[in-house]
Amino acid sequence: MRNETNYWARRASRRRVLGTGIAAGAGVAGLALVGCGDDDDTSNGGSSGLATPTTPAGAQPTAAPADPFANAKRGGTYKVVAAGDPPTLDPYGNLSFLTKGIANYSYSRLFKYKTGPGIEPLGVKPTPDIAQSAEASADGLTWTVKLRPDVKFHNIAPVNGRQVTTDDVKFSWGRLTAPTTQNRSQVAFVDKVEYPDKTTAIFKLKSPNASFLDSLADTNLLYIMPTESEGGFDPAKQLIGSGPWIYKSYQPGVKFLFEKNPGWYLAGFPFFDSVDIAIIPEYANQLAQFLAGNSDVSGINGDDLVGTKKQIPTVQFTGLTGPTLSFLFFDSDPASPWGKDERVRQAISMSLNRDDLTELGYNVKKLREAGLDVKTPWHNIIPAGETRWWLDPQGKDAGDGAKFFKYDVAEAKKLMSAAGFPNGFETTYQYTANRYGKLFNDIAEANIQFMTAIGVKSTTDVQDYSSKYITQTFAGNFKGIAFGYETPFPEAGSYFIRQFTDDPLNHGRIKDPKLAKYAADQAVELNEEKRKAIFWDAQKYHATKMYYVPNQAGAGTGWTGYQGNVKGIEYRTKGYGGATEEAVYRWKA
Repeated sequence: MRNETNYWARRASRRRVLGTGIAAGAGVAGLALVGCGDDDDTSNGGSSGLATPTTPAGAQPTAAPADPFANAKRGGTYKVVAAGDPPTLDPYGNLSFLTKGIANYSYSRLFKYKTGPGIEPLGVKPTPDIAQSAEASADGLTWTVKLRPDVKFHNIAPVNGRQVTTDDVKFSWGRLTAPTTQNRSQVAFVDKVEYPDKTTAIFKLKSPNASFLDSLADTNLLYIMPTESEGGFDPAKQLIGSGPWIYKSYQPGVKFLFEKNPGWYLAGFPFFDSVDIAIIPEYANQLAQFLAGNSDVSGINGDDLVGTKKQIPTVQFTGLTGPTLSFLFFDSDPASPWGKDERVRQAISMSLNRDDLTELGYNVKKLREAGLDVKTPWHNIIPAGETRWWLDPQGKDAGDGAKFFKYDVAEAKKLMSAAGFPNGFETTYQYTANRYGKLFNDIAEANIQFMTAIGVKSTTDVQDYSSKYITQTFAGNFKGIAFGYETPFPEAGSYFIRQFTDDPLNHGRIKDPKLAKYAADQAVELNEEKRKAIFWDAQKYHATKMYYVPNQAGAGTGWTGYQGNVKGIEYRTKGYGGATEEAVYRWKA
């Protein structure tokens, strides 16, 4: 049985099998642990000695040994940081990145993402986790997934180390697709799932789907929970899964503690005995703890890279460009200025100086002077880091809507006047300032000044993340203009499903038949070049409408610092799966 992850790049008329595979990964446990959107790396480095992508600063690259773990040291504690307390520990109970990041320590998925040397984090592909294989029918409408026979839940009552079966898959699929689960529309292409025996699940699709395996690996979707989590224990307060880390304790506002699972199916891993996750909301305190050696990894703002290097000469940096989309989004009231006339949305987009926002957030000039290859792309409605599908708003193929990305206050005012608002209007501008860090907050505040310049006079509502932003505003229940991050989906089609269909989290309640058709068409197009053309056409069309105004938080190069003795930092992923795809393969020299 061969390992075949590029199913849709081949002809749909053939039968394929995804065999058992091993994903190597380690490191900071997903976006949840160092802030949202800036946590691992692509191939950014420089001559200054500040950073190299996969080797410690100042060291010379060497050929990888035949066994990348030949010199791995076992034991010890990996000390990381979380940006706040999750609203719940139940991965089906909340949309928060904090919940998803923590869930990945204890819960397995059917598939995860394959990481390792030479695999860029934004290019990871699905590989089996507790699934042993996935086989597609010739017409792509049926997928047969077989479970590994050696996967057991943690040896904790009431589960007591029993084998994972398709009863648990059925229970978990039921939770994902329940009416109360807001991400259920991401798997609406599945017609039904059958469970003929304890190790087989058969997924029947409504139509072939280009991202089926990504849906099984997506850290926003299917976590395999034991059936006992309904009545046997409270998953909002306790984690019992089959993943690599066993939940030991949680002190709200202080820390989480996990210990390695000695019965994990991948024998010999994790290397660390435990993971200590300190809860530190403030960036300044996170940095101080890292500089003092009290944490092994930390997100580092661009303007602190040089100072950190001076204080910790052995520090290792990695940088990731453009992985997380940020945008302005609008309420769905047709009587609102942006609901009455698309020219208001276009004008707001033109009010933003995207280059200045990037400089503000990412300290571009200073880092380039230091010799770093800092990237400055602009987000489209697909984030800039998704280079496989992203259409560059500044490129030659951007289309007629490209002009609305350009900073032009005079033209923006003309659009406002033509839309019937020559003197502007008043509104509420909302965002959360207690979860995403200084970079996000700085750009959020700068947006106010740019919009004010064209007459958009706002009253600012800085919202609590857990009690209001993620539960109300993010779900489209707000009045005015909002600014935030989009979920960093592992597969680009999810952005269109989320933003332009009847998804419960369609933030602006957008109902544009053309965009809804693009969302449907990309999902069933199995030819990669044709699928790319759909994505590009959709981005060009959306730019003329600006239902969501792409912003620059998350578009620049985000940096992560590691203490010099942390090894395995070349194992990197995207999304919230770092606990399984990265941390299990980290160790300290």
